[in-house]
Amino acid sequence: MSSEQPTVLLVEDEPAQREVLAYNLEAEGFRVARAGDGEEAMVMVDEESPDIILLDWMLPNISGIEICRRLKIRPETRNIPVIMLSARSEEVDRVRGLETGADDYVIKPYSVIELMARVRTQLRRVRPSTVGIQLSFEDIVLDSETHRVTRDGKSLKLGPTEFRLLATFMEKPGRVWSREQLLDRVWGRDIYVDTRTVDVHIGRLRKALTRHGGADPVRTVRGAGYALG
Repeated sequence: MSSEQPTVLLVEDEPAQREVLAYNLEAEGFRVARAGDGEEAMVMVDEESPDIILLDWMLPNISGIEICRRLKIRPETRNIPVIMLSARSEEVDRVRGLETGADDYVIKPYSVIELMARVRTQLRRVRPSTVGIQLSFEDIVLDSETHRVTRDGKSLKLGPTEFRLLATFMEKPGRVWSREQLLDRVWGRDIYVDTRTVDVHIGRLRKALTRHGGADPVRTVRGAGYALG
């Protein structure tokens, strides 16, 4: 599994609709986690750390609206984009969904092409490197489409793992990432890698970034992990 694949949590209780949507998402290069009801969705959010959630309004036991409300009041999940899927087309329902914290509201039946475009729009905000956007931090520029990195205009040679590490850091400068979080994001949660491997690749990234001079922008936070800047 490519760790650069954004993870979509698809919460839909209708199996046929869930599988059709999952098929289309996977065809677009997304990793898909599935939940059939609200309780399962809350468990999956903690297990999968999705980049975005597609959430059906009408779910058994706990409604999609209530799931959205719970996600948006929790500090650890409030920034995950939620796209609400609903057959409710009245303006009052759309307003209610957005006021509960949904980042977008898509009315059923929807165009799969339009839904994919909306998913990418939300991902552009939270994981820009996965949708071909150029990132910059101080004098470092990373082009996720061409896989090129420059610092102060000079080209840098980075291995694939170092490139993904840098992209992760540059998406959220200043954020401290633990070794475990970096393993999940860069190597993938389905692959077992020793946490010391992270330190080795951080060392390689630092060497590449300072090859032509300049201060080391990667900060070690004792007992917590690493951050950019």
